[in-house]
Amino acid sequence: MRILQKETAAAVIDIQERLLPHIYESEKVLQNCLKLIEGLQILSVPIVLTQQYTKGLGATDPSIVSKFPEFNYIEKISFSCFEEDAFREEITILGKQNIIICGIEAHVCVLQTCLDLLDGGFRPVVAADCISSRKPDDKLIAIERMRQEGARITTMESILFELTRNAGNEIFKKISGLVK
Repeated sequence: MRILQKETAAAVIDIQERLLPHIYESEKVLQNCLKLIEGLQILSVPIVLTQQYTKGLGATDPSIVSKFPEFNYIEKISFSCFEEDAFREEITILGKQNIIICGIEAHVCVLQTCLDLLDGGFRPVVAADCISSRKPDDKLIAIERMRQEGARITTMESILFELTRNAGNEIFKKISGLVK
């Protein structure tokens, strides 16, 4: 199954300033998420952002916020983004079947969102190098569970080139320069 740009949206889950420093390989994950976001913007893929209990976990990391001229997020207290009415409505309004997922924590909010998206008839596409947890084992087990349940597991670079489809144009040049 090919992942096509016209059928795809993305969710950036809870990359928040008080949680991020405790995440395994946080800097690497953050840099990959930033590249993914920028690539999705080049490809005109709509992006929905969430924050989990902002009062306790703080705002979205400033480097993520800086990627959006008009930064908006969906506040949530449910671990699954899909259990929040605003998120479910936004995803439904976008009308896209594939939902690219990045964020933290892999074994809690990312996993539960992925499972609920599957139950809701969506096709989650997890960028494995753009998710993490505080403990590496939790990330690995979460990826395996998402795979078993039917999510597509890929990487930031792979999904960006799949959405780009071919070389020899300006979009390819931008994506290629981004992932180098």
